[in-house]
This record gives sequence, C-alpha cells and structure tokens, in this order.
Amino acid sequence: MSGFFDGTLLTVSMQTSLAHSPQNALSPQELSQEIKSFISGVDQTQGRKLSVREHARCAVRLLRSVPACRGAVLEHLRGVYNEHVSTFLHNLEADGEGDGDSNLEDVIMEVHGVLAEFIRLNPRAWAPLVSTWAVDLLGQLSSKHAGRRAAPQSSSLNELLQLWMSCAATRSLMEAYTQCLAAMIAWCPDQCVDALLDTSVQHSPHFDWVVAHIGSSFPGTIISRVLACGLKDFCSHGTADKGQGDKSNRVPKIGSVVGILGHLAARHSDSIRQELLRMFQESLSPPTIPPSSGSTSWEHSTQLCRGAVPFLLQLAALSPSLLGAVSAELVESLRPPVLLQLQAVLQGLPRDELDNMMGLVVHLIAQSPAGGARILRFLADTATPASVIISGPTPSPHEGVREACDRLLQMLLLHLHKLVYTCSEGDDSYYSRPHSPSSQAPRVVPFLEEMQSHVGELCAETLRLERKRHLWLHQLLCLLSVYRGPSVATEALCQLLTLARNPDQLALAWQLHTPLSTCLPGLIPAAVTRCVAQIHTHTLGPKQLCQLLLNLASAMQSVQEEERRGPGGMGGGASPQSSMALQVGAAVSGHLHDFCPLLLHGDQAVSHAAVRLLSRSLLPRATLPSHLLLVCRAAVTHFFLALRRRVQAGKGRDGGQGGEAVNCSVLLLSRLAGYSPLTLKCVLLQLVEGALHKGNADLFGGQSEDIRGDTPISPSLAPDRGGFLLDINCRFGTTVNFSGSVWSVFHAGVIGKGLKQRSATPHPDAASVIQNVQTLLAVTVQCCSAPSGNGGNSGGTRHQSTVVPDEPPPINAEAAKMMAVTLVEYICPDVANGELSWPPEEHARTTVERDIHIRRCFEAHPVLFPLLHVVAAGHPALCYCSAVLRGLLATLLAHWEASREPLAVDSPWHLQASCMLVSCMGEGQLLPPVLGNVHEAFPYLTPFEVRLLLLAVWEYVRGNGPMPQKFVFSAEKGLFCRDFARDGDVARYVAPIHSVLHKNIDRLGHLCWRFQL
Repeated sequence: MSGFFDGTLLTVSMQTSLAHSPQNALSPQELSQEIKSFISGVDQTQGRKLSVREHARCAVRLLRSVPACRGAVLEHLRGVYNEHVSTFLHNLEADGEGDGDSNLEDVIMEVHGVLAEFIRLNPRAWAPLVSTWAVDLLGQLSSKHAGRRAAPQSSSLNELLQLWMSCAATRSLMEAYTQCLAAMIAWCPDQCVDALLDTSVQHSPHFDWVVAHIGSSFPGTIISRVLACGLKDFCSHGTADKGQGDKSNRVPKIGSVVGILGHLAARHSDSIRQELLRMFQESLSPPTIPPSSGSTSWEHSTQLCRGAVPFLLQLAALSPSLLGAVSAELVESLRPPVLLQLQAVLQGLPRDELDNMMGLVVHLIAQSPAGGARILRFLADTATPASVIISGPTPSPHEGVREACDRLLQMLLLHLHKLVYTCSEGDDSYYSRPHSPSSQAPRVVPFLEEMQSHVGELCAETLRLERKRHLWLHQLLCLLSVYRGPSVATEALCQLLTLARNPDQLALAWQLHTPLSTCLPGLIPAAVTRCVAQIHTHTLGPKQLCQLLLNLASAMQSVQEEERRGPGGMGGGASPQSSMALQVGAAVSGHLHDFCPLLLHGDQAVSHAAVRLLSRSLLPRATLPSHLLLVCRAAVTHFFLALRRRVQAGKGRDGGQGGEAVNCSVLLLSRLAGYSPLTLKCVLLQLVEGALHKGNADLFGGQSEDIRGDTPISPSLAPDRGGFLLDINCRFGTTVNFSGSVWSVFHAGVIGKGLKQRSATPHPDAASVIQNVQTLLAVTVQCCSAPSGNGGNSGGTRHQSTVVPDEPPPINAEAAKMMAVTLVEYICPDVANGELSWPPEEHARTTVERDIHIRRCFEAHPVLFPLLHVVAAGHPALCYCSAVLRGLLATLLAHWEASREPLAVDSPWHLQASCMLVSCMGEGQLLPPVLGNVHEAFPYLTPFEVRLLLLAVWEYVRGNGPMPQKFVFSAEKGLFCRDFARDGDVARYVAPIHSVLHKNIDRLGHLCWRFQL
C-alpha cells in the first residue's frame, strides 16, 4: 500500500481538506474503518461485501478525508469509470436506458466535484496528478471500447466526440483535464502536455477525439507547448540513441505531435504556420539568456536550438499538410543573412547527420505539394555562380551557402531521376509513369505534379543559357517530360521551338528530343501539331510566330545542307539533329494547308518566315486537292506581294530581305508546279491572272486602268449617279456586247460630265520593271519545265543534270498549253476554243471591236509578249492563242494601213508589237524561218512596206492553219516540231519580202541571207 499512499505534500493536502470541510471530518476510529473497508472491499460493520456504488462512495470519502491516499483512490476509480462507460455503451447498443446499481453517474459527479475543488484550492499539488490520471484514463477507455457497435472505428471524429462527450464519465475526465491545463498554463504547461503526448502515442488513433477537443479549447497553448515538448523529446531521444545508454522501448513523441497538429490544421493552420516559423527563426539565434530554474522555454538551450531544424524537417516529412503550410513562407524568409545563420548552426553537426539532413530535405522537396516552383527558383538563384548575372535584386550568396545549394540541387535532380525511372512494384521500366497504360499504380511525385503548370517558365529560364543554371533546368524539363508523358513533352518542345532566338538556344530543343525520342515516339509530329493549334487560336504574337517559323525552317535547312554534302558529309550515319530535322520536315509537310495562310499575314516578317519555311519543307505524298489548291493560291498571291515589297525595299535599306523572300517564293512555286498536273495548272493559272490583274499591272510596266480603256470614275462623281441610263453608262461593262451590230457603242464619257479623263499612265522604275518581268518569266519557265508528278520535292532542278547549261530548259507542252488557254480566256473571254483557222484579211472588219479590245489589252500589259514567248517555246501550245494573235495582227494591219508617218520607227509601240508578234509566231513554228525573220527588217521600212510583209504573214497562216496536228514529236530533241516541207511551196509568200528587199537594198543588204529559201 506504500505505492498508493504517497506522503508527498501530505501536510498541505490535509490542511486544505480539513480547512474547508470541518463538519464532515471523520473520527480516527471511523477513518480506520473506512480505510479497511476500502482495502478489503467488505463492510466492517455489517460484514458483507461492498457493492460497486458503495465501494466508490467509500473511496470518495477516503479521498476527501485523507488526500494522501489519492493514488490508491484514483487507481480504484479507474474501474468505476470503466464500469460506467461499459454500462453506457451497453445501453446504447440495447436501445434502452439502464438504471440501478450499475448507474454510477451520481458517483461520477461526486468524484468530479471533489477533484475540481482540490484543483481550485491547490493547483500546484493536484493539477499535475489529476491531469496525468485523467488523460491516461481517457486513452485507456477510448482504446478498450473502440470498435464496439456503439462506437465503430469508421465513425468520423465529430461523431466520436459527440458520443464520448454524452457519457458522464468521459465528460468528467475531459473537464478535469481542461481545468488542470488552464491552471498550469501560467507556470508549467509542459507537464500537462507531456501527459497528453504520451497518451496520444499509446492510444492513437482512438485518442484523436480527445486531442481535437483539447486543441480546439486551447489552440495557442497546445500548438506551442506540443512543439516544445516534441522538440525536447526529439533531442533527448537523439542523445539517448547516440550514447547507447537508453535500452528502453520508449516510443518517440514526434508521431503524436504530428497527429495533434494535423487535427488542429483544419481550423488553426495560420497559428501552426506562425509557430513553426517562429521556432525556426529563433533557433538560428544563439541563446542569450541563461536558463533559470523556473524557465521552461525551449529556446534557452543550445542543444534544443541545434536540434530545432532537424526536428522541423522530421515534422514536415511525417505530415505533408505541415510541409505545405510552412514551405512557401519558409523559402521567402531564407535571405542571405538567414542562410549564413543557418550555416553557422549546422556547421557543428557531424558529417553523417548533415548528409541525412540533405537527403531528408531532398525528399521533402520532391514530396512538397505546393511551392515547388518557388523552391526551385530559390535553389537555382542561390546555387548560380557569382560570375553569372541572376534575375532579381537577390545579392550574391556566400560561397559556402552557394556550394550547399548546388549540391542540394544536384541531389534533388538525382532523386527525381530515380523516382521517374524507377517504378513501384519492382518494375524497372519507365512505362509505369502516369502516361503509361500500365496496370500498376504509378508513383506520384508532388513536386513534378506542380511543376507541370510551370513548363513555360522553365523553358524561358533554360533559354537564357546561364552557366550551370540552364543545365539544371534542362535536365528537370527532361525528367518532367518523361514523368508526365507526351502532353508535357510536347508542350516543352513547342515552347523551345517558339522562344529560341539563336542556334545555341535552338540546340536545346534537339538536346531535349534526343533522350525523349527513345521513350516517347511521335514527339515531333505532336509538337508541330501543337504549334499549328497555337497558330489557329492566335495565342502567339507576331514576333513569337515569326520566330517559330524561322526555327522550323532552320531545322529543315540542316537536312538540306547535309544532303548537298552527300553521303561523305553525313559521317557514316545520321546525327540526332538531322534525325529530328527529318521528322520536323515530315510533320510540317502534313500541315502545309495550315501554314499557307501565314503567307498573307499582315506582318511582313511573319510572311517572310512562312515562305522560307514552306520553300524548304517537303510536300506530302498524298493530300486533299482542296488543300493543294489553297496552298497554290496563297503561294502565288505571296509571290506578287513579295515583288511589290522588293520594289519598296529597293528604295530603302532592306533590299536583301525582299530579294530573299522573292527567291523563296519562286522556289515554292516551282516545287508546287512539279507536284502534280493539278497544282501545275493552278499555279500557272494564278500566275497569269495575277500578272494581268490591274492591281499588279504596274509591277510589270502596265497600266492600272481597265483593259477596255475606261477610266475609273472619281469618287466625287459617285453621288451624282441618279438615273438608270447614267448608271448603265458608268457600268457599261455589264451590258451585253453585240459585236458588229448597230448596238455597238463606243463609250467616250459620262452624260452630264463630258468626255472622260484619261488617267495618268504610271511611270514605274524601269530597272524594277525589268527585274520583275525577269522574275515572272523565271518562275513561269521553272514551273513549265519542272517534271510533273515527282512530288514537288526535287526543287525543280532535277532536269538540269541532262541539259546544257547555256540552253534554256525545255518547256513542257501541256504546261504551255495551260498558259495559252489561260491567256486567251483572260484577254478575250468570248473566243471559242475551235477558232484556230484564220479567215481572209477582209473578215477582220466583222471583229473590229474584239480586235481593239485585244490590242488595248496588250497596250495595258506589256508582260503579255514575254508570256507569249514562253508559250511559243512549248510547241504546239501557241496554236491555241490563234484568236488573240489574229486579233492583234488585224489591228496592226489597220494601223499601218492608216499611218501617214514616213517611217515605221515613228510609231514605236506598233513597231515593237509587230516585231514581237512575228518573232513569237516564228518561235512557236507558226511561220517558217524565212517568214519568222521578217521582223528584223521592220525598223528600216515604211508603214506601207511593213503592212505588205504582215499581209504575207497573214496569208501564210491563213493558207497553212496553225493546227496542233501538224506538229510531230521528235525523240532526239524531246520536243514537238513542225515539218514545213509538208505545207507546200513557201516561195509565193516570200515574193513580197524579196520585192521589199530589192527596193531597200541599200539598208537591208546585210539581212538578205536571212530570207533565203
């Protein structure tokens, strides 16, 4: 009984009891009987066994009279409380209310009153004892009765709290502990909290409802003292383990600390965060106040200060919620002075402890659910060498701190690498990542999960190419791409292709693709598809869009350069860059119809970058005709825009870029023309129509006015169009044309406004006009001479290996025919396709209006003659222009007949038109050589003599119609040729020529040999 009848503070306790209850004091004989009855459980007067209620009341009387026996009494009351709880739960399970001897609620209330009175009168003597007894008994009761039907383990914390607080016994214990804690806060809360922690360690999770209730009642005190007690236990635990002197099985309290703080985090997260930060900050400062005998502040101990950081790390490792609550503000507080203090505190730790702490920090960063981007930026900024200019106002850190962060960052990357490439369940392949259809549950890395939303920032920081920093971030991008699969990998590659501004930055994209290509097939096509999606959604600005197109073009240019070097330049195998470039080219070729609208982008730089990309990209092997036509139209439109920009740039300083855009456009058109007959026809049609369009006429020395000769009405005249007749007169081109009838009207003006004003003929720069015409002819010849159906990927130069360099490439007959038909349709739409034969010269009077229209068209568009020469080179395509040639020749004959000039050179345009017409007909083999050379004599003749020679040409063509059937294919030349010997005697058509030669022998003697049969 000595163990239960403790004599400590006996005198004080008895004085307290006797002073407040003198009327209830027992005599020595009665006190002796009560003690014997309590010990034996038998009534000393009646000699019978005491009931539970009687035995409990005897214990209460003994506690009230002899406080020194409080240990034995409290131990006995454990059974009383247990009996009451068992009865309470049994009644709940039976759906009834028990009564009688087992109902000990009045005894419970009496015990509670006695204990509350003792605690109020003498808290220093009773509060520590009662608090330990109450909380330990609560833990035993919670664990013993856990799992019963009235208190199932699946119940929520609120349900359990409501259940236990409705029981008089547990409610009494909870109120007693709360009273003790309130009394001990001022002088010694640690003893009370220690008891709570010990009990929580033993009886968790059944004890959680007690922790939740007490924590909500004293949040500030519980949080601070729980942390302080946990830190003390952590330090003492570490010292005992280090000295190997503690052989007991004492369980550390840190788990209970985590549980208690976890329960309080839902409503008191701010207080927990502030207390954790305060503990960290105060642990960095050495203790300045010597510990006093009554002080319990943890910060006054050097050992506790040194163990605070490891303790906080262990807390964060055991509780992700605590880690997320404190990580953001903790990183913000790590300024250079704080880092130096932290370094000073950790310098005294052994090497193995420092290594363990580093590993724990790496683990915490990898498992951090929030703030990962801020932590990464802090580590990268701090670990960056001092010679590198870092972003922000952060000063250069201490060298030791920098080396520590450098090592920590490398360890983090290594740890993430193991997590990404080492799978759970013993699988050692990467296919159990979240992007894999593996049946095993993937390992979740919270740090990488959060960094998924910061891929754009990582790419931008990587492209800064800061020493070491970009290598770390690039490696993290690779790990993040493998972890999250194609979605993040595609986004990262797309960002690098969009933001890279020089070859060194663009090389980072290749370096990212190389390791990813082995585990993520189809990455390049997916990245290009994502780029196209960004173009469609207009998420890229003009500068970013231009840079993206230039980077894609640079990727494909590397492949073309290696192809030019030949097999020897490849080094025996394809490099990773060339392999990626091939994939880029193939992916871009599948999206030509998506890139072609950029050729007409309002920003000139974007348009230039788009044509550079498309001119270097491969054409797809199979695609929809609608896509092909869309690309062809956009390419031709861009060609004329590039010509105009080159003219404008030639007047400034940016002539080189304009010329490059034109060259790229020519290359693109030639490749499109060689893709298929459909694209060839579309390109040639668009080229001819574009060259003859009045908006582009000035580029080739033409007139902007309509080919019919009418001048656009001034805007100031538009409001005066009130009558129907005036409106029809202004829009006479919409009326039906009755050629040769009385309804033919020559519009010379506007009614009420007088004769129409002739618009001023533009005078473009002669050099620019010549250059534009040559460019148009070059692209036309390349399109007409490109082998059709080769896929368009030869660049239009495959035929040059078998052709003499000084000779022009042969013109494809079908391509020339397409051009001829297009020219006829534009110049004279009402001409039937069957009008190939020529009528007598007198018949031209019936088509005088149509012939005048044809002549005006040639006057307004000088580029028609060079285009006819291209058609003439593709025998027998010029035959299909017979109606246009006949109408132009008829107007020339009428002019020379009516001309009263002494010499033909006095009519320069008509002389030039006559010479080019005959030359073109001779080149197209519509005339024999002797007639095809007559234009050489025109500058030396009079108008009448020129008309005689042109009449001879007319008569020959009328007698020997320009029929394609007269041309025979020559296998030696690879062309269609005409045998003029089959057409009969040419001498009768040459007689006027010889007559004119004899008359002007003094001026034409040197040309006689050109007209010999």
